[in-house]
Amino acid sequence: MKAMILAAGRGKRMMPLTAELPKPMLKVNNKPLIEYHIERLKDAGITDIVINLAWQGDKIAQYFGDGAHLGVSIEYSFEPEGGLETAGGIINALPLLCKETDKFIVINGDIFTDYNVHALTQLVLDEGEAHIVLVENPPHHPDGDFTLGLANQMQKFTFSGIGLYQKSFFDAYDNQFLALGPLLRQGIEECRVSRELYLNLWSDIGTPERLKQINEQVGMAYVG
Repeated sequence: MKAMILAAGRGKRMMPLTAELPKPMLKVNNKPLIEYHIERLKDAGITDIVINLAWQGDKIAQYFGDGAHLGVSIEYSFEPEGGLETAGGIINALPLLCKETDKFIVINGDIFTDYNVHALTQLVLDEGEAHIVLVENPPHHPDGDFTLGLANQMQKFTFSGIGLYQKSFFDAYDNQFLALGPLLRQGIEECRVSRELYLNLWSDIGTPERLKQINEQVGMAYVG
């Protein structure tokens, strides 16, 4: 199974830190954020990785190369300036992701988490076409994204940016600028997307303040 790390976003809310640097290259405990994802994927037995690139993407490619020094194989999916959004980026990368199998993992490059992606490699989608990981709503996103729970106790949680997908989930769409959220929402309504709730470490590194917070949190963990 292959995995894709989404790394083509502009990161405007992280300015000025992302003026000349892609957001996934910002450092947590002196290591690029995206490197944590690569390491966790390798630990889960996933060594074939696709990274999509747009804004300052050459800096990611130059830093990681083909991934051999990290024990993985990295391919790059290049996008036009401005990127193709989340679903558009995935669709653009499908020829790389689905050479041998139609099932793959996708992780947002701008999150920090200790989620064990090995669990996704063992998941059988049955008749579904996608499975996504939800987390508790952070203070900056109190209303959540997608529902989860029993029929009489449905609650909204936040999409973590982690998911398992079948290629067929994207079959109805052309290579275009396209967000993933509306596709997931429709898929949930049509019972094609399953969900789980993850309650441990997860942070959306969307602002300089949240980057500082996760650096403090991870730094304390290493000291401890």
